[in-house]
Amino acid sequence: MHQLSSQPAGSNIPDSYGSNLFVGDADFLSLLQLYLDPALLMRVKPEFEYLGRLAGGPLEDLAMTADKNAPVLHLRARNGADQEWIEKHPSYLELERYAYGEFGLAAMSHRGGVFGSNDKLPPLVKYGLVYLFVQAEFGLCCPLSMTDSLTRTLTKFGSQDLIDRYFDELTSQDMDEAAQGAMFITEQIAGSDVGVIETEARFEDGEWRLFGDKWFCSNPDAELAMVLARPEGGQAGTKGLNLFLLPRNLPDGRRNDYQITRLKEKLGTRSMASGEISLNGAVAYMVGDPGQGFKQMTDMINMSRLSNGVRSAGLMRKSFSEALYNCENRQAFGKALIDLPLQLRQMIKMLVPTEQGRSIVLHTAKVLEKADQGEGSYPKLLRILTPLIKFKTCRDARKVASDAMEVRGGCGYIEEWSDPRIVRDAQLGSVWEGTSNIVALDVARATRREDALTPLVDYLNGLLDQVELDADCKAPFAESLQNGAEMMQKVANDRALEGYVRQAASALYHATTAIIMLWEASQLNAGKLDGSEGERWNRALLAKLVLDHRLTSADPFSLPEADPNWIKDLVTNQPISKKRFVEVMRYG
Repeated sequence: MHQLSSQPAGSNIPDSYGSNLFVGDADFLSLLQLYLDPALLMRVKPEFEYLGRLAGGPLEDLAMTADKNAPVLHLRARNGADQEWIEKHPSYLELERYAYGEFGLAAMSHRGGVFGSNDKLPPLVKYGLVYLFVQAEFGLCCPLSMTDSLTRTLTKFGSQDLIDRYFDELTSQDMDEAAQGAMFITEQIAGSDVGVIETEARFEDGEWRLFGDKWFCSNPDAELAMVLARPEGGQAGTKGLNLFLLPRNLPDGRRNDYQITRLKEKLGTRSMASGEISLNGAVAYMVGDPGQGFKQMTDMINMSRLSNGVRSAGLMRKSFSEALYNCENRQAFGKALIDLPLQLRQMIKMLVPTEQGRSIVLHTAKVLEKADQGEGSYPKLLRILTPLIKFKTCRDARKVASDAMEVRGGCGYIEEWSDPRIVRDAQLGSVWEGTSNIVALDVARATRREDALTPLVDYLNGLLDQVELDADCKAPFAESLQNGAEMMQKVANDRALEGYVRQAASALYHATTAIIMLWEASQLNAGKLDGSEGERWNRALLAKLVLDHRLTSADPFSLPEADPNWIKDLVTNQPISKKRFVEVMRYG
């Protein structure tokens, strides 16, 4: 095990092991103060502090060990009897105990009782804790998300009989009783093109049975899985698909008729099993209405996409924090790395997407809460924000993770450190639940078919109206939003422009995150929610950098006289006053 200690004597290699990832991230607490009810925050803050301490050391140890000891599929007992099971390392099982048991991360959105709460906790609490947890362990967060979203889909569309039968075990914090969830969609012929799924559902002797092969199934030994299948003789395309709940064990205790044929050897998420499934007449229960399976599964997929974005944002925060610690505590050429101009520029390029990702996922968690309550246009807001997050936040994580490895240097390439694992895991976000092309097209689909762009623009302009700045300071943000929305509207409605949909989605993402960060800065200062005595407009200045470097054309041959003196203040989180921010907006 890694020994908790201060900097080893005689070593010039900084090591942040043992730090509290929540206490050491003051902006995270400020944002929770902005987005959560004060009484609720008072209740859950100790849990965040506790998880922050665990993620800075003990969970990291477990994750490193689990990553090096991948799950093993066993097909038979030693006497030759059929006995299929997946052997998971004790370190992974202990991570499960923390996530499902101690913190109730799969339960808190569905029932009261977690952390002593009488009611279900809002999405922001769950996603905030996952944001911390993933900074230690990424792989387990996929089964965790699927269990959470399967429970949501079941309670939303399933029969009362199915809910009564499985709800308690899906939300149990007792590891001897808890059930986990999965979703089996992908087939060799049907990756992103879900409409060509070949798995067949036959109604025989009063029950549904599934036949076919699923090609990529994470958490394949989960007690319950949501499966898309086409009823025998059903119509082609997504409209012919039904949604089924597949139990691993039948009510009489018998194993259901499907097999895990092999486990995948993956680039990342090595701690968590992913495999192939062969369905040989497995009993399943139809969820919801016939022909609505794809629409119903989409709800589960969208929740997984949001969770994927939260995990990517968490990986970026971990990567940036490690890089900053290294820069502030390592010397080169007679200076701390943070005082070297080129290194400082690299750090600010990592910080901007890190904070963009954090702001949009936390804000969307609040939107999700209101959407589930049926408030106004919030369901449409959620519909377009989710693929935006999945598209850009997940892509940004890949670069930030790689840059952080480079900051650490040679040690960052060594498996004793977390960097290689994070770089591998960061690739996942852009692959699962829809590749970048697919989710960018989904942003366009939400614009074209559901008119979700209009309420997004109205909502963001409403946030701008709440920002306590003069009109000339807010005008560039409003203009970028208008330009981004017009671009998305064009590519969404003209198939000849489909090749530019990623460019349009990127522009819309940057305009959206810039406005959210500007609004956050204004709200935090208006209410002094962060408890600071002075002003702190740092997030507004980060939003300004998004405008300058992501939404404005730049001459590749131009050079400024010098880097602005506030860059280091942003990177090291020193307070930026409103006056200073306004000067930057007006004069550069």
